Amino acid sequence: MEALYASLRRIARGHLRKERPDHTLQPTALVNEAYLKLFGRSEIQFVDRAHVFAAVSQAMRRILVDHARMRAAARREGEKVPWNTMVQVEAEAGAEQIPLLDLDLALEALAKENRPLAELIEMRYFGGMTAEETAEVVGRSVHVVRHELRIAHAWLRREMSRAG
Repeated sequence: MEALYASLRRIARGHLRKERPDHTLQPTALVNEAYLKLFGRSEIQFVDRAHVFAAVSQAMRRILVDHARMRAAARREGEKVPWNTMVQVEAEAGAEQIPLLDLDLALEALAKENRPLAELIEMRYFGGMTAEETAEVVGRSVHVVRHELRIAHAWLRREMSRAG
C-alpha cells in the first residue's frame, strides 16, 4: 500500500502541474479523495495492476470534473471564477489547453464507442502516466500504446470540434 500511495502521489502531482496555477486541490487531497472513492464504500477486488491504475485514473478524473462543475456552479451563483476549467493536454504538436468539462463529455462518447481507448486517455491524462508506464500497466508495447493514444486524441479532437 505504501508503494501504491507513493505512485499515486507522483501521478497526482504530475496531473495537477497541468492544471491552472490557482487550482485549490493539492496532490495529497486528490489521492485521498480517489482512495476514498475507491475504497470508502466497499472492498474492491482488483484483477491486476492495470485494473488498479485504470480505477485510480477514473476516480481522479471524476474528482477533477466534479471540482470543475462546482466552480461552474459557483460562477452561476455570482462568484467570479472561470466557467470551464482548462486542462493541459500533451499532443504531438505540443501542449494545448482544453476545457476540462468539454473533454469529459468527449471522453464519455469515446468510452461508448471504444472503452479501451478511453481508458488509455484516462490513464495518460487523468492518471498522469507516461506512455511507457501505461504500456507496462496494460501489457502492450509502447509503440502500440502511442499509436492508440494518437488515434484516441484525434477522435477526441474531432468530437470536440463538432461540439463547438
